[in-house]
Amino acid sequence: MQQLKATRGVQRTIMIDIDEIVSIFELLGDWEQRYHYLVEVGEKLDPMPEVEKTENNRVKGCMSQVWVRAVRDPFDPRRLSYHGDCDTAIIKGVVALLVNLFSGRSADGIRELSVDHLFEELRLGEHLSPSRHFGVYAIVELMKRQAAELGDPSHEAA
Repeated sequence: MQQLKATRGVQRTIMIDIDEIVSIFELLGDWEQRYHYLVEVGEKLDPMPEVEKTENNRVKGCMSQVWVRAVRDPFDPRRLSYHGDCDTAIIKGVVALLVNLFSGRSADGIRELSVDHLFEELRLGEHLSPSRHFGVYAIVELMKRQAAELGDPSHEAA
């Protein structure tokens, strides 16, 4: 079974798409298997440096303590990489999925990315409390806002 790669901001990331994530989860039968897989993916997420756990990187509106941070990919400054962390195993797994999904894309690519299909296919809404489900979307919104703030460096030179 394919494993998602936890990312570190200074290494080249492998861009993964929603269909790849959905395919992995389709191989897993029930929610219990999916839950354990999410926890496993979260455990493989590289630790986020404490210095990055700032108020600007904290996800508001999430029951868990969640942080995400976008940085320019040092190998291709048009693309972004993400760091993330969470104090709850299941949401840390979701953070790891999102870090893998968003990393390696341009700011424009991130802006255009819709995760609704992903969350529907994973059936997160059926298995997470409404407040946790809301928190997952808050993570996505912060990641998209950070991408917009970093923007595309080729536009900055114009």
